Amino acid sequence: MVKEYFFEEADRTNAFITRLDLAMYEETGGPLEGRGIAVKDNISTAGIPTTCASRILAGYVPPYDAHVVTRLREAGAAIVGKTNMDEFGMGTTTENSAYGPTTNPHDASRVPGGSSGGSAAAVGAGMVDMALGSDTGGSIRCPAAFCGIVGLKPTYGRVSRYGLIAFSNSLEQIGPLGKTVTDVNTLMSAIAGPDPRDTTAYDRPYTHTPSGDIAGMKIAVPDEFFGEGVDPAVAESVRTAIGRLEDAGAETLTCSIPSMAYALAAYYVTCMSEASSNLSRFDGVRFGPSVETKRSWHDEFRDHRGALFGKEVQSRIMLGTFALSAGYYGKYYAKAQVARENVRRDFLRIFKDADIIAGPTMPQIAFKLGEKSDPLSMYLADILTVPANLAGVPAISVPCGTVDKMPVGLQLIGRHFEDERVVDAAFAYETGVA
Repeated sequence: MVKEYFFEEADRTNAFITRLDLAMYEETGGPLEGRGIAVKDNISTAGIPTTCASRILAGYVPPYDAHVVTRLREAGAAIVGKTNMDEFGMGTTTENSAYGPTTNPHDASRVPGGSSGGSAAAVGAGMVDMALGSDTGGSIRCPAAFCGIVGLKPTYGRVSRYGLIAFSNSLEQIGPLGKTVTDVNTLMSAIAGPDPRDTTAYDRPYTHTPSGDIAGMKIAVPDEFFGEGVDPAVAESVRTAIGRLEDAGAETLTCSIPSMAYALAAYYVTCMSEASSNLSRFDGVRFGPSVETKRSWHDEFRDHRGALFGKEVQSRIMLGTFALSAGYYGKYYAKAQVARENVRRDFLRIFKDADIIAGPTMPQIAFKLGEKSDPLSMYLADILTVPANLAGVPAISVPCGTVDKMPVGLQLIGRHFEDERVVDAAFAYETGVA
């Protein structure tokens, strides 16, 4: 039987866009029987509104479940509600939402991170056991770090993206958030695996029991993860956490990722370009509020999107369109793909000698509401998380202390399809300090 969930905390954090009646829940058996799961509002749920936190999808009710939602139902989970997010996943704070910002469960004056801030806040506040988010450039790991919970970005293709409303296809990945590594591992086991409807999904089911035995594991610590822009107090907390992994038997070595100098630029050119293409489908004809047809289609299309897309989404569409335009494709998008390949090669080089890469998840603690009103300063905050998305490798954030009473996240990155090893390293740290 599913336990009763209370939403008074949701009113304080604004974590949910849609809340569901649990009286409709049917017990089916399975490893998630009776567990309450929140689902980010860019993941399709049949018969339940899915808005991507955008006015342009107001009233949209999908006719089908995403693959991960089907897997949740088969595992016996109770879907509690759809969570708030940055509009179409574009942001690092969950302030870019048509339904208002979500706040951090540890401090209402601060953001929960983004774009999966609603999912992380719901877990961090104890409203749900676990949640699903999506990670395009850190959108699971960032809010996990800011809210003091665990969040895993799986290897690209380990979890089907069927039913995930696209922002940047080549980068984004659905993944689990939970209070503990064990919870994240349980949820990952339920959602991972092949899906014939997603040609990028691999036949790699996830059946793993976390182990804290990391004796002999080699952990690389990049100089760039502790460089300019990283709060010294955050760096100290993370270095202490890495020391505890050494106490558990791991070996550490220093390394360098030179391509990180171009990673952020490569990421934003890529994701904005893909967004300009993906979001062209929202034209007022097929989804959400309908457009008038009294004027030319071009005029109606322009005004409809201008009125219903938020400022951040409009900015990214325009920048992406520019990067793909004639005369500029080679100057921006093509060069971004070269930089992306250099990031991938740097990871492959490091993983010849190391099993895991470790460093801070975010360069500072959760921002104050409104602190990142300048888009460029918000983009710079993603510097430590975007490389894993560019390379397609698994990465997890696990709480590793506090600075000014706010959580700090330890990020652990692994080889392609070695999500289990990343989970083991996080579990070793979590159990070693419990």
